[in-house]
Amino acid sequence: MKAFLLAAVLAVSALPALAVQPDEVLRDPALESRAREISKELRCLVCQNQSIDDSNAPLARDLRVLVRERLTAGDSDTGVLAYITDRYGDYVLLRPPFKATTLLLWVGPFAILLLGGIATALFLRGRRGVAAGADTAPLSEDERRRLDALLRKDDA
Repeated sequence: MKAFLLAAVLAVSALPALAVQPDEVLRDPALESRAREISKELRCLVCQNQSIDDSNAPLARDLRVLVRERLTAGDSDTGVLAYITDRYGDYVLLRPPFKATTLLLWVGPFAILLLGGIATALFLRGRRGVAAGADTAPLSEDERRRLDALLRKDDA
């Protein structure tokens, strides 16, 4: 049982490493390490919430190869990121910079949360008023007599 559990843990922990194919790996371990770190910063445009380092999508493979080509050409890490961002936009970055074009990415979730909180508060406030009878006026004498007559009629 322990051997099976160990094998399962090792198999699951190795899944992200399966994305980088052997033919993509650079011979220089230092360059390969840099390529892996850069790949962890770039979003797979097919999977969207996965880095290209973890994705098996063909586009992610193309981006991993492009990163390695730029590194072997002598680009710095920031140069590689700038090169890819120029072609695909800030959306390709898993952590886009805070600027006017990415404002919605940064503020959007908080705005949705705030609007949801306001809507919930208004809904609960409205229900509390109805439950307490705040929106109902007391019956007039005429209405009370008609209600009593209807109730007696149903009992008969």
